[in-house]
Amino acid sequence: MAAAVTAALALGSATPASALSDNVVRAHSGPAATSWTVQRGGPTAVVTLNRADGSLGFSVRRNGRTVLEPAPVGVVTDQADLTSGLHLLHRDSRAVDEKYTTTVGKQLHRSVHMNESRFAFEGKGGARLDLVVRAADDGVAYRYVLPGKDGVTIEHEASAFQPPASSPAWLTAYSAPHEQPYDRSTAASAGSGEYGYPALFQVGDQNVVLAESDLDGRYSGSRLVHQQGTGRYEVALADKEVHSDGPLTTPWRTAVIGDLATVTESTLIDDLAPPSRIRDTSWIKPGKVAWSWLAGFNEAQRSLATQEKFVDYAAAHGWQYALVDDGWKTTDWMPQLMDYAHRRGVRILLWMAWTDLDTPAKRDAQLDKVKKWGAAGLKIDFMDSDTRERYQWYDGILKATAARKLIVDFHGSTIPNGIQRTWPQVMSMEAVHGAEQGDVRADNIATLPFTRNVVGSMDFTPMGFQFGQRNTSDAAELALSVIFESGLQNFAGSIEEYRARPELARFLEQVPTVWDETKLLKGSAPGRSAGFARRSGARWFLGEMAAGAARTHRVPLDFLSGGKWRVDVVRDGSDGLVRESRLLTRHDTLKVPGTENGGFAAIVCRAVPGRTSCDMPVRHVPSSTLTVNTRQTAAHPGTVVKLGGSFAIDEFGPVTDVTLSAKTPAGWSVEGSGATAAELATGQPLTADWRVTVPERPAYGWTEIPVTATYRDPAAGATAPKLSQRRQVRVFVSPPGIDYVSDLPFSAESNGWGPVERDMSNGESAKGDGGPLRIGDRTYDKGLGAHAPSEVTVDLGGTYDRFSTDVGIDKETSDKGSVVFDVIGDGKVLGTSGLMGPGDAAHAFDIDVTGVRQLTLRVTDGGDGNDSDHADWADARLHIAAGAARR
Repeated sequence: MAAAVTAALALGSATPASALSDNVVRAHSGPAATSWTVQRGGPTAVVTLNRADGSLGFSVRRNGRTVLEPAPVGVVTDQADLTSGLHLLHRDSRAVDEKYTTTVGKQLHRSVHMNESRFAFEGKGGARLDLVVRAADDGVAYRYVLPGKDGVTIEHEASAFQPPASSPAWLTAYSAPHEQPYDRSTAASAGSGEYGYPALFQVGDQNVVLAESDLDGRYSGSRLVHQQGTGRYEVALADKEVHSDGPLTTPWRTAVIGDLATVTESTLIDDLAPPSRIRDTSWIKPGKVAWSWLAGFNEAQRSLATQEKFVDYAAAHGWQYALVDDGWKTTDWMPQLMDYAHRRGVRILLWMAWTDLDTPAKRDAQLDKVKKWGAAGLKIDFMDSDTRERYQWYDGILKATAARKLIVDFHGSTIPNGIQRTWPQVMSMEAVHGAEQGDVRADNIATLPFTRNVVGSMDFTPMGFQFGQRNTSDAAELALSVIFESGLQNFAGSIEEYRARPELARFLEQVPTVWDETKLLKGSAPGRSAGFARRSGARWFLGEMAAGAARTHRVPLDFLSGGKWRVDVVRDGSDGLVRESRLLTRHDTLKVPGTENGGFAAIVCRAVPGRTSCDMPVRHVPSSTLTVNTRQTAAHPGTVVKLGGSFAIDEFGPVTDVTLSAKTPAGWSVEGSGATAAELATGQPLTADWRVTVPERPAYGWTEIPVTATYRDPAAGATAPKLSQRRQVRVFVSPPGIDYVSDLPFSAESNGWGPVERDMSNGESAKGDGGPLRIGDRTYDKGLGAHAPSEVTVDLGGTYDRFSTDVGIDKETSDKGSVVFDVIGDGKVLGTSGLMGPGDAAHAFDIDVTGVRQLTLRVTDGGDGNDSDHADWADARLHIAAGAARR
């Protein structure tokens, strides 16, 4: 693997920088201090050395206005206090000019022009502190370099930023997953506490976004600490100290500065980051994702049929990916889904918790497995930390995924800090109070483009119409596909909601997820409205939303070049979304009527005679549904099982050469020839029935009978392979003299969460949403899946003489929970497991139930208060007494 990693990764090198003349970096001396300025033509960074105590300050001016007032810089190490007693040794200046291309973002091809000055200071005892300052057209940044070779430990940064006290501020309370909403205040009136990046301050007609860049496992993440009543925001590290065995370079403390257009169009955070460490990025493909979590949660992730439906929808509408979220790891059908998706031109992304990958051995095993299956990448979740240790984990997983050519979307993560330039397989990161919260205010949505989305791709997961509290109109929600930049757009809607909005579905077919150029629309303002024009090739895409009362959206089209342009607008109408097409020029203002918390989306293309819309061709793969009358059943030797199947095309038919068939294993017989159709139109069903006979001497346990539909997509051509869809009917044959509790009716049932599941583990609140029954390394065919506290009662009627079962905490939650299992016959405790915890081996019951009329299986909580006590009664069987008849 090491050789593969070396081949896949290449460290980038910066373009040689030229030295600067003194007129670019100026020094100014006064009676109390000496100051130096660094500028590029935009904001001016000012470094001040106090002559009295040798302390350093950092401030920023733009257009004659102080946008960041003087605030301290410096560090305290285990060897020296480098916040005072400093004097300048020398200063070196250079120009930084680079060009690079990204795989995602607001602008794919970028040019970097910055001026840099490195100030070498010496403190008491000869300790060195270098302060590196950069100035660009869209902001400034500084970092520390401790050049000593003997190692150093940073105990504290004095770093701070100080906008004017009265500056309007949009701040997010700090939390490790960075998922708190933004609230408006002023720099001074914000409450005392910790705040996360990015932080936005408005200083007159200028705006300041505070963030950090070039942060990895060499250092600790940070946040801003504020004391109410002041404008100062101090940088606080996530770790108590940071040690380096040699020279140490800190991340860039960064301020993106300018008018709102400059700030939202800025790529400064990426510009400051190291070059790409991946030489060949041709395998990295951004795109649109069919994401089923908010349309079914864990239950949907455990259902092959549901996942196939989302793959079908992606294939039918030109989306590139489908994402299977938390829950799939209890299934065994993932390779089958990968093949199903591949045949339809869709690639699969898989969710994992970071703890699935938290050691090199676990990481390599999991990544090798999903790569072998054919996964395109991972959504990795719940890192929930900005410590150096967690950043070192990021370093490892980024190198490992790049080596295997797996794209990545981080959730429960830190914010982007230049990571997408250095590791271009990172398509997006969550770190936002996004749609999963179910209650995002419209004013918060209108704040995010000026805050969180400034620093990098943001996985907000829009389009979840079926979930949570709706705070935007349909058109405003659609506009988020343009307003929010994310290399992967995880669209969160259910298939039913998409189909109920055909104009939305049509627009989402067309909108890309990466951009050649981005322009902020005039009139946009944090918390009130956000609108963008983003160009992909020759087409522009517009999206605008406004919080509050209904208004008419007015968009000057002066960003266009000359000539006539077609503008296809999708807006809110009285009965849903409507589409309108207009011919306009760059001298016109587009006017779109809106609703409360409303907006619009539009596509703009050159007006061409005979062309009536801006749509480009999209490959529509027919989507289908195959159902069977039963997914699993029990049968006895020599009996007949009746099966039925139905197949239909949901969208983009007709299809041709259709067959519907059932196949039985050796020894089993089937009556019924299935069904065929030369052509099947959209919505037209094809049905078939079969009678399957169980052998007199079958193999006991589960037998799978596949029901399969095959068909051709006429658009793919006659030589293209047929498409197919399959459903497995599972038939369980019990050994002689055995009845399984899961096959008997319950006379009473209670459960701590959701229903008691038959032949699967406890899942979420819906029936049938569990996974396989697993205790330790064994998977069981039969049993009950419960959640403490739970009781199940079955009537025995004196038919049985023994009850046997293996019990334990299901492997799905084997790192948490504690329970006690009791077997009760006619009110008397016949056996108890004692306290069982996570990871305990299965406890076996073998109990005499001769004469027992009612059997109760009880699970109680072990007393630790855990709410994930998934308890399995595995292989729970009743032995029929001699001479008794099977019930």
